[in-house]
Amino acid sequence: MKIVFTGGGTGGHFYPIIAVAEEILRIAKEKKLVKPELYYISSEPYDPRLLYENEITFRKSTAGKLRRYFSIRNFFDFFKTAIGTLQSLMQLFRIYPDVVFSKGGYQSVPTVFAARLLRIPIFIHESDAIPGRANLWASKFAYRIAVSYPEATEYFKQKELLAYVGNPVRRAVSIPAHHGAHEFLKLDSGIPTILILGGSQGARRINDVVLTALPKLLENYQVIHQTGKANIKEMRTTADVILEKSPYRDRYKAFGYLNDLALRMSVGIADLIISRAGSGSIFEIAMWEKPSIIIPIPETVSRDQRKNAFSYARNGAAVVLEEENIAPHVLTSEIDRLMGNSSLRAQMSKEAAQFKKPDAAKKIAEELIAVALGHEA
Repeated sequence: MKIVFTGGGTGGHFYPIIAVAEEILRIAKEKKLVKPELYYISSEPYDPRLLYENEITFRKSTAGKLRRYFSIRNFFDFFKTAIGTLQSLMQLFRIYPDVVFSKGGYQSVPTVFAARLLRIPIFIHESDAIPGRANLWASKFAYRIAVSYPEATEYFKQKELLAYVGNPVRRAVSIPAHHGAHEFLKLDSGIPTILILGGSQGARRINDVVLTALPKLLENYQVIHQTGKANIKEMRTTADVILEKSPYRDRYKAFGYLNDLALRMSVGIADLIISRAGSGSIFEIAMWEKPSIIIPIPETVSRDQRKNAFSYARNGAAVVLEEENIAPHVLTSEIDRLMGNSSLRAQMSKEAAQFKKPDAAKKIAEELIAVALGHEA
């Protein structure tokens, strides 16, 4: 049983692949199936450690990005995609997998196109409420189509192939860690805690607003802030200046990136989460059953996050703040409003629990195994 994964080189594409791979390995072991051979084809391995830990072999294939605006780079990237398709053809011909699982993104195009040429079954999963162009294109010849949001089904014509399963979440981050978190993070167990997640790359606009709001915020709350690795030095330096005379300066904990353990511990003690609206982030917050403030990237930059945010917030699981509207006093006021109403936060947690799909990875893994075994036969 051979399964190839492919997808754009971002955490939003990569981490759900890892979640599905975990389930494939677990199910194969539980049901005493032949040990699966797993491969990941993309331009970069993204996280070699996670690939190694989940017994996934990386194979390189270049890809060019198709921009929505005029750019001379589109011309050169067309040839990169053509070269990548030849590379993927050779990789798939050598491996000859039973099924290809694509998370979309422009980096998936060469592998999906090569799989189509070789008549290998293609299973696609769309993370966002508005599907990307790569998955919309691939859906025309996909064997199965899975989506994270019910709204995404509107964009696919092949209704009989569709399944609304949610977005896979890795086991390593799915369950908050409650014990020892305050000691580990050197925080006071008697003070409410705000967790701010800007994604692995951080979010400069959110970082700037938080810095300005810090003196006021720290009067009442502790703040754990994932700033992004590229921003951590600047954030810590600026925070030191802003909080130089503050008696509450130790209540602010800035990290470039929270590893799995630090993230689980931060979530375990957080009373409120502030986050971007990537699908991975939203489904993790839902899995944690935490009230949240969601700040999507503007539509001029990313058209999917705003739709993700409002889909999640529709039933009251979160509050959405548009980036162009956030200011230090607006953010502080919204935090105070939520933190001052425990019944509202409890209701938000309840709605988050209703939204989550804890078996998303399992459902996809089971279907991939069924397709792979059927193809072998």
